[in-house]
Amino acid sequence: MNHGCLIGMVQVLRGGNFLEILNKIQQHREEEGRLKWEGTFAEYLEILRERPEVAQTAHSRIYNMIKDAGVEEKDGRKRYKFFENQIFGLEDAIERLVEEYFHSAARRLDVKKRILLLMGPVSGGKSTIVTMLKRGLEAYSRTDRGAVYAIKGCPMHEDPLHLIPHSMREDFFEEFGIRIEGNLSPLNMMRLEQDYDGRIEDVLVERIFFSEDRRVGVGTFSPSDPKSQDIADLTGSIDFSTIAEYGSESDPRAYRFDGELNKANRGLMEFQEMLKCDEKFLWHLLSLSQEGNFKAGRFALISADEMIIAHTNEAEYKSFIANKKNEALHSRIIVMPIPYNLKVTKEERIYQKMIKESDIADVHIAPHALKIAATFTVLTRLKESKKNGVDILKKLKLYDGQSVEGFNLQDVEELKKEFPDEGMGGIDPRYVINRISSAIIRKELTAINALDVLRSIKDGLDQHASISKEDRERYLNFISIARKEYDEIAKKEVQKAFVYSYEESAKTLMDNYLDNVEAYCNKNKLRDPLTGEEMNPDEKLMRSIEEQIGISENAKKAFREEILIRISAYARKGKKFDYNSHERLREAIQKKLFADLKDVVKITTSTKTPDESQLKKINEVIARLVDEHGYNSVSANDLLRYVGSLLNR
Repeated sequence: MNHGCLIGMVQVLRGGNFLEILNKIQQHREEEGRLKWEGTFAEYLEILRERPEVAQTAHSRIYNMIKDAGVEEKDGRKRYKFFENQIFGLEDAIERLVEEYFHSAARRLDVKKRILLLMGPVSGGKSTIVTMLKRGLEAYSRTDRGAVYAIKGCPMHEDPLHLIPHSMREDFFEEFGIRIEGNLSPLNMMRLEQDYDGRIEDVLVERIFFSEDRRVGVGTFSPSDPKSQDIADLTGSIDFSTIAEYGSESDPRAYRFDGELNKANRGLMEFQEMLKCDEKFLWHLLSLSQEGNFKAGRFALISADEMIIAHTNEAEYKSFIANKKNEALHSRIIVMPIPYNLKVTKEERIYQKMIKESDIADVHIAPHALKIAATFTVLTRLKESKKNGVDILKKLKLYDGQSVEGFNLQDVEELKKEFPDEGMGGIDPRYVINRISSAIIRKELTAINALDVLRSIKDGLDQHASISKEDRERYLNFISIARKEYDEIAKKEVQKAFVYSYEESAKTLMDNYLDNVEAYCNKNKLRDPLTGEEMNPDEKLMRSIEEQIGISENAKKAFREEILIRISAYARKGKKFDYNSHERLREAIQKKLFADLKDVVKITTSTKTPDESQLKKINEVIARLVDEHGYNSVSANDLLRYVGSLLNR
């Protein structure tokens, strides 16, 4: 069968998807070919004259990569879009990382001579940040702004500007505005003399593309047994099979420049478990970080331009700095704390991302299940505030951007300053996902709700080796708090579904309330729409709504005047005051409607043998929960039964 027939057959079987994939592969191959470039050093200088950014340092390239993805400024803070689809709730830590390290290093400040160490709890996002930088560099090197050029055939992808002699570099800077750092490697020094007869302008230059898989500009080092691991893993090694040909171990052609430090040149070097490394590996980083070079074989120091990034947990870091032998290396490290996320909505997004990447993505997860799990998790990471009136649940809501009566943004900032190390402990996201998976697999569930998740989290606490007895008691209390939060959410969900045309009912009630408030504040009378007679404002109605949100008798006048002022402000701006224009009033309206419906909900959900009318109502509610609230029939029925039991307590 020829290739065309095969494609035609697969097209029929797969609806054309196969052909589409083949086309994309072809487009990718053509794009790779289009991006390739090769020329002489003289031609490379012409590229530099037009685009000086091509000669940027590794640190500068990484910073520009992050910045080019987009930056948003809000409330005096910068939010970097580069991280937004993978890292959630760590905006402050990311801003500090980018501004204090990458930006400063890109400007050639002394920070550039430091190893970046990300320190934080397990599953806090450290590895994800490093992976994003790696994948980002690979993609960025394929753009015009991130293009990288190297001496052709060099195993270290050396910067072509190293060909410029030191005596000419000041003139080069005046001409091009580009500073040159580093020396020509021993191998390229020999090639320049032997292959090009010393003619720098003829040396071939090529565009390279970063790739961790192909070991170009991205390196990773992971320590193993110190007794068996060779320093050659970092710096390369002698190729003994070539010594007979070249006659000496000090001939650069007899050396394999294939260590991770060699291959990561021009880009990024990840040092996994750096603080667990044997000393002989760590000392190579001293020279590389401070002077931009390292020792390899029987050669002079070899220049390398690469950003070194490592990650560790707090316990290992404290052990490391406690060792006096590590003082020299410690002074060459910049530590960036990467705490756990402390926002419920962001934690929920972390779970959504992890589930999407897992084999449980097809299981129906009822609305609010992940939110309640996130509530528990974030509670374990928070520290009890010593400030009056701030319990841990209020703190959780304030951190999540929710409105809490009596508190403002300034209070949130003060709370964050109270414990600078907040978020460095607590339950990690993987534990929650593991417990969700366990509940699904153990019970063979096709739908899972908040109660299933909390139950599984609770069952798993005994199996969590790192949880102390004291922490377990605290965590059980947090499960109770999260359960109470879910109880309120569940009741509201069902009550909303019971209200036919809920928004219309709310609007009618609000309009009635506003008419009475306006008459009360202006000391006017209302006219009965049926009889036409004048009547006093309905104090009973107004108070029945205001009491839902704790407005006292003494505070009612101020609250009503505040509503009128808000209406006037909207009118001046040409806006319409509606149901969503005042958050506390909206909450009061909702609670009033729910209170009026409570008995109806209670009777309908708790009846074991519903009559025809009740059954019809239940089916309508289930349909509404499925169509408008994101439930399926199983989770909607579970919700109704649970709320029925709550209302009957």
